[in-house]
Amino acid sequence: MKDFRKQKVWEKSHKLTLEVYLITIKFPKDELFGLTSQIRRSCASIPANIAEGCGRSGEIELARFLHIALGSASELDYHLMLACDLGYLTDQIYQEIYIEVSEIKKMLISFIKKLKANS
Repeated sequence: MKDFRKQKVWEKSHKLTLEVYLITIKFPKDELFGLTSQIRRSCASIPANIAEGCGRSGEIELARFLHIALGSASELDYHLMLACDLGYLTDQIYQEIYIEVSEIKKMLISFIKKLKANS
């Protein structure tokens, strides 16, 4: 069992989740139960799955939850693109968040590869 708080990818994804919550406050109110909710849930799912995987026994279980986190990051990537295309995010904010999401995805892939190499 690993302490999720000590994982850099968890720390980075938690920080992103806090940023996303602040950014989505400005979304239209009629999107609260639509795109706003989807973006927040997919973003919060990344650090939540890292934390859950760290709480499981063994590296195989951890890798499984990291894969789920990676899927959530890809979902977030699309939802943010949609929000930008709808005019809810500026291109600049979208690009900044896109870079963060891409870095998290790379970190997750690297973490998964490391776990598989140790198996």
